[in-house]
Amino acid sequence: MGLLSGIRIVSTALNLPGPAACARLRELGASLTKIEPPAGDPFEAFCAPWYRRLHDGAEILRIDLKSGAGRDEMQARLREADLLVTAQRAAALERLGLGAAALAAGFPRLCHVAIAGHAPPDDAIAGHDLTYLAPLGLVDPPQLPATLYADMAGAERVVSTALALLLGRERASTERARTVALADAAHALAEPLLEGLTRPGALLGGGYAGYNLYAASDGWIAVAVLEARFAERLASLLGLDRLDAARLREIFAKHGVAHWESWARENDLPIVAVRDPHKEKS
Repeated sequence: MGLLSGIRIVSTALNLPGPAACARLRELGASLTKIEPPAGDPFEAFCAPWYRRLHDGAEILRIDLKSGAGRDEMQARLREADLLVTAQRAAALERLGLGAAALAAGFPRLCHVAIAGHAPPDDAIAGHDLTYLAPLGLVDPPQLPATLYADMAGAERVVSTALALLLGRERASTERARTVALADAAHALAEPLLEGLTRPGALLGGGYAGYNLYAASDGWIAVAVLEARFAERLASLLGLDRLDAARLREIFAKHGVAHWESWARENDLPIVAVRDPHKEKS
């Protein structure tokens, strides 16, 4: 029995952000009915194992929402639901009978989180994770981003927005619908960079010796001794008057990553190995 036990979700959101958000809500106890088109969710073809994990235990229905029977089935599901999660454009939702006015009139208790690429009035602009990151300095060509930052951050925004709407409903709020824009999630991720904190040479961009990457004898370690107590402890244990990048490079190069990780745990210091889980699996 989770915190959201009894909360029923219906989702038509395909690809990653919607399923990731719904999986998180299900971890909290909600139940999910996923409505997919007859051809299924393209996400399953992209990464079938992950698709299966995110939908494990969910009810998945293949329904043609463009047909009368499909719409009737959808309406029946929505009558029992607390939350609808969508990722179609507003015009597409209107054509399917799921526009804002129709939902408000037909299902006054239903909360609705609409996932969009961009916030209105730009919600019709096409995009995907890469195009949300690229204008914000979060892409370093020719290397592609290491993960789908906007999609995953957007999924968490869907969760928090859904919880806020459901809580508001219990507190007699009349607001039932909000849009989560993935481009906005990307912008939030970029704020440390935009504010200058993580730019090359800045405090968290290599300018501070206590927050940096260092080569060990057999790999790399990440050092993040931001708080004064951590920085002072590291300097004291290494026999330094203050943290100095050149001296730290010399010291850390003397031992391997396993040594430094074990040493850091023993001394309550935030130092870990830099790893590539994909390479380790292979």
